[in-house]
Amino acid sequence: MATDYDAPRKTDDELAEDSLEELKAQRATKAASSVDVDEVELAENLELPGADLSDESLTVRVIPRQADEFTCSKCFLVHHRSQLAKEVGGQPVCRDCA
Repeated sequence: MATDYDAPRKTDDELAEDSLEELKAQRATKAASSVDVDEVELAENLELPGADLSDESLTVRVIPRQADEFTCSKCFLVHHRSQLAKEVGGQPVCRDCA
């Protein structure tokens, strides 16, 4: 929710004047004005131009782990040996997870 920091602030007396009923009425009008939108239904109907990739096939060349790399036992990403922070129980841990 956006806040206008330049707007004049209410004094303690003005805050005390706001009754519970007024606040409930304000909340009810805000709730009544909101629109109930099903996000799943909205996303299903959304179609981007050129987004039909059903007949596309991806080709990725997989390179095996090199001798100077390790697989982190926490995040399971392959890192260079320079990113090795420590070994916990004989398992390597990278700097990001340490």
